Amino acid sequence: MKKPGLIWLNISVFVLTGLITVIGVPVYAVYHGFDGWQIAAMIIGIVICEISITAGYHRLWTHRAYQAHWLVRVLLMLGGTYATQNSILHWASDHRRHHRYVDDKDKDPYSAQRGFWHSHIGWMLRHYPATIDTEYSNCRDLKQDRIVTWQHKHYLPLVLGLNFGIPAALGIWHGDVLGMLILAGAARLAISHHMTFLINSLAHVWGRQPYSDSNSSRDNAFIAFLTMGEGYHNYHHSFQRDYRNGLRWWQFDPTKWLIRSLAGLGLASNLYQTPLEKIERSRAQMLLDRTSRKLAVLPHADMLTLRLQSEYEALLKKINEFSQVRRLWVEAKKDSVRENYDLNALRERVKALKESFAQQKKDWLMLNARIA
Repeated sequence: MKKPGLIWLNISVFVLTGLITVIGVPVYAVYHGFDGWQIAAMIIGIVICEISITAGYHRLWTHRAYQAHWLVRVLLMLGGTYATQNSILHWASDHRRHHRYVDDKDKDPYSAQRGFWHSHIGWMLRHYPATIDTEYSNCRDLKQDRIVTWQHKHYLPLVLGLNFGIPAALGIWHGDVLGMLILAGAARLAISHHMTFLINSLAHVWGRQPYSDSNSSRDNAFIAFLTMGEGYHNYHHSFQRDYRNGLRWWQFDPTKWLIRSLAGLGLASNLYQTPLEKIERSRAQMLLDRTSRKLAVLPHADMLTLRLQSEYEALLKKINEFSQVRRLWVEAKKDSVRENYDLNALRERVKALKESFAQQKKDWLMLNARIA
C-alpha cells in the first residue's frame, strides 16, 4: 500500500527548529553565552504558547468549555499563533475528530493505537486521510467566529510576523538579535511543540485511568506540569466539556485557575462544570470493574462479589440523594423568596447528606482496598 505524501512544510519546521535547539543552542552557549534575559524570554514564551493553546485553542474554541471577552479571545488567538500549531479552525477540527473517534486507527487523526511516534508527531508529517477535511465540517460554529476566520485567513503572515518579529524585537532591545532568535525563537518553539505533543502520545500510554478505561487516555501529573494542566487526560476524555482538567483544587492546572480568575474579573463566563454525581459515578464504576476482575479469578468469591455490588448500589444511592438536594439548594439560593423553600433547612440537609455520602464513599474505598 502506497504511503500518503509527505508534508514538507511541517517536516522543515520540525527539523529546523529541532536542529537549532539540539545543536545551535549549545554551540552558541559555548561561544557566546546566553544571559538571564534571554532564558527568561524563552521560558515566558513557552508559557504563553502553552496557556494559549490549552485555554484558547483547546478549552475555549474546541470544547466551548467557557465564553470569553473579545479581548481575551484576541490575546489567546495571538498566543496560539505564536505557538505555531496551525489555525484555530484546523486545530479544533482535528481535535474534535480525535474525541469522536478516539483510538480508531483510521478515523482518529492521532490515534495512540498506531504507535507512539505517530500520535506524537508522525501524523503531522504525511497527508493521512483522517487529517484531511478542508471544509472543516465539524466546526460550523467556529466559522461564525470572526476572530477564528480572520486568523485562518491570515495565518501564514501572522505566524511569520510573530515568530520572527517578537524574538527580533527582543533581540534589538537586548543587544543580541541572533541569540534571541535561537533561544526565544527556535528553541522556544521546538520545546513548546513537544510539550503539547506529549498529550497526544505519552498521556495515552503512561498514567492512571480513574474515570474510564474505554479509551487509552491517562491522568499524568508530570505531563500536567509541562502543559499547564492538560495532563489529566483521562478526566478530560471522560468529561471533555469541563473547563477544568485537574478536578481537585491541588492538582496542577494553571489554565483552570486562569479561566476562573478571568471569570472573577468579568472577562469569562458560562464556565461549564461536570455535575459531581456524574464524576463520582464514573469513579465508582471504574473501581467496581477493577475489583470485580480481581475477584473473578479467586475461588469462592460469590459472597464478596455480592457485598461489593451491595456497597456500590448504596454508594450510588447516596450520590443521587446528595446531588438532588444540593441542586435544590442551589436553585433555592437564586430565588430566596420562592415559596416552600427554607434555605437554612436545605443547607443543613445538604450538609448531612454530604457527610453521609463521604462516609459511604470511605466505606466503599475501604472495602475495595481489603478485597484487592
